[in-house]
Amino acid sequence: MAKGDPKKPKDKMSVYAFFVQTCREEHKKKNPEVPVNFATYSKKCSERWKTMSVQEKSKFDEMAEADKDCGPAKGGKKKKNPNAFQRPQSGFFLFCSEFRPKIKSTNPGISIGDMAKKLGEMWNNLNDSEKQASYITKAAKLKEKKMKKTRRKRRRRKRRRRKNKETVYLSPCEYLRVREHRN
Repeated sequence: MAKGDPKKPKDKMSVYAFFVQTCREEHKKKNPEVPVNFATYSKKCSERWKTMSVQEKSKFDEMAEADKDCGPAKGGKKKKNPNAFQRPQSGFFLFCSEFRPKIKSTNPGISIGDMAKKLGEMWNNLNDSEKQASYITKAAKLKEKKMKKTRRKRRRRKRRRRKNKETVYLSPCEYLRVREHRN
């Protein structure tokens, strides 16, 4: 959907978002001609929010709770089809699956991002002949194997469709007889 599409479902607003919205409406009522500078406006709103008491904030809490109750949540993750086509791993991913356990054993507390950086550096340090000799050729073999498998599956599906679509063409008289016989 387009960005300004009125049919687009709206996100649920937070307590602070309701507060900012009401502040903006107040500002527009007081000064309709004055344009709002977002940076200074947001700073003023945050300062005002920090100085507010819990009782004053409770009004916005109620507004947010009421907003949560109306309508289903937007979006959500789609469930993946387990039978969907999955590409075979590339040479780099084969390399990563081989070296990831080695790096983890030498650096037990390493983060995922640092692990990826290290693997990328190691991959870039390999010369092309080493990459080609082991990982890229394995990836090509896996790709070919996967392609053969998918071709077989497609052929089987085609055959099943052909079997199921065996149609018998009847003349109008024969069709009426078969129809009467079924009833």
